[in-house]
Amino acid sequence: MGVTLVSGSLFFPEGELMLLMRRLLLATAVAGLLCATAFVAGYALHDGPSRRPTASGTGAVPTDEPSTPAVPRETPSATPRPAASPTPTPTPTPTEEPTLEPGPRLLGPGDDGDQVRDLQARLKQIFWFDADVTGTYGDVTEAAVRGFQAKRGIPVTGEVDQRTQDRLYAMTATPTDAELHNRGNTPGALDARCRTGRVLCIDKTSSTLRFVVDGVVKQTLDARFGASTTPTREGVHQVYLKDADHVSHLYGSSMPYSMFFDRGQAVHYSSDFAAVGYAGASHGCVNIRDYDGVAHLYDQVRVGDTVVVYWS
Repeated sequence: MGVTLVSGSLFFPEGELMLLMRRLLLATAVAGLLCATAFVAGYALHDGPSRRPTASGTGAVPTDEPSTPAVPRETPSATPRPAASPTPTPTPTPTEEPTLEPGPRLLGPGDDGDQVRDLQARLKQIFWFDADVTGTYGDVTEAAVRGFQAKRGIPVTGEVDQRTQDRLYAMTATPTDAELHNRGNTPGALDARCRTGRVLCIDKTSSTLRFVVDGVVKQTLDARFGASTTPTREGVHQVYLKDADHVSHLYGSSMPYSMFFDRGQAVHYSSDFAAVGYAGASHGCVNIRDYDGVAHLYDQVRVGDTVVVYWS
């Protein structure tokens, strides 16, 4: 006996209902198969090797294919400026010193007369001429002029030009009549105070110093004295100190063979007197320009000897 199903207002015979259900099951199975196939295909498409990150940010599935390593970004740095190189200092081109040329001849070998006599006396003042003043320009005078020129950077000719004469005149004083005629300084009369005992008798008038023992002159030397602002003090004194290697505490100058006689004033050798003659002056001391002569005097004089400074 068949069963009739009621659906809404429809009634299906039993045979048709069974056929309909089979078809529905078949359709459902086919649809499921299709869905499964699509799902598998989709999974295969999306789950393969990929170089892109997944949605969650995780990396792709590892693969045996070599991958290009990511190159780390470097923060660009400012392009360094090249250090400024120092500007080379140009090497100065050496300039040649101008060569001095001798001037016109004023005096030279073969000349005679008073001008030659004056020249010889001036050279003798500064120890370049070691002979008698004759007034004749010979070999000795020529050699003396050559030495003087060489010492002072003047063209060496052995003849006197204006440059040589100017330099010589600046270093010397006008020769005395005694110097021009080989007499040296002529001492004046001995002061009465110089005639007894051991005395350094210093005559300002004749610019001389005489060492006198009991009225007998043992030695005579040329002397130079203090300037008007620092005069050598006159009167009678005594040698109170001797110092062969003295150096001035006030002026720092060397005073060889010093024989002190009055408050710092002394008889001593003076290289300045030897160089410039009477053109200079001392600070009050009695200058001697003959080095060997004052060395000999130093050996003779004793502490306690009398010193007389006077005008004859």
